[in-house]
Amino acid sequence: MNPRQDSAHGLARLEGHLLWAAEVEEARQQAVRFAGELPWLTTAQREEVERVYRADRIAVSRAMLVRICDRAAELRTEYEARYRLLRTRCVALTVMAVAGGAGAATATILTRR
Repeated sequence: MNPRQDSAHGLARLEGHLLWAAEVEEARQQAVRFAGELPWLTTAQREEVERVYRADRIAVSRAMLVRICDRAAELRTEYEARYRLLRTRCVALTVMAVAGGAGAATATILTRR
């Protein structure tokens, strides 16, 4: 790989790490808020509710990210196939247009002799 690709890959990984850390922190904050709505809990119960809530939220977030990644890969494959087809059609049309223009020019030159 070249240095630019390495840098871009590293920045993408860093961004992903920071986004995931923010998601985990948001899950923690929501767990604290949720447990705060249950004032009758003991300290141990509150910690357990927070832990379970946080773990559930993180599992849901992870599952969502996996689905998004899978769909992105599917779309990439689909769009790459469409792009190849479109590129092939454009090249074919260009070749036909050039050949047609050359044929018309040849016919014009031959008929003027």
